[in-house]
Amino acid sequence: MKDLTLLTWLTQLGLSVALPLFGFVGFAVWLYSSQGWGLWVIFCGIALGLICSINGLRYSLKAMERMVKDKPEEGPPPVFYNDHD
Repeated sequence: MKDLTLLTWLTQLGLSVALPLFGFVGFAVWLYSSQGWGLWVIFCGIALGLICSINGLRYSLKAMERMVKDKPEEGPPPVFYNDHD
């Protein structure tokens, strides 16, 4: 089950890096071509896309690292209420 969860986070990692970059650049190209904005809008779209992609990458990697570190330690089983001596 842990492997499936990590696979899900790997997919999330890819989406959190790719979607902001392509979204901002695509929107900037649309503004440039159809609305007649200057070339500067494409550079702003690239910069914003990179910043958001790096932030998404950092967040996803930290979440995966926390998930791997939260493994329960092997030890004696816990004592339940009805198991008292």
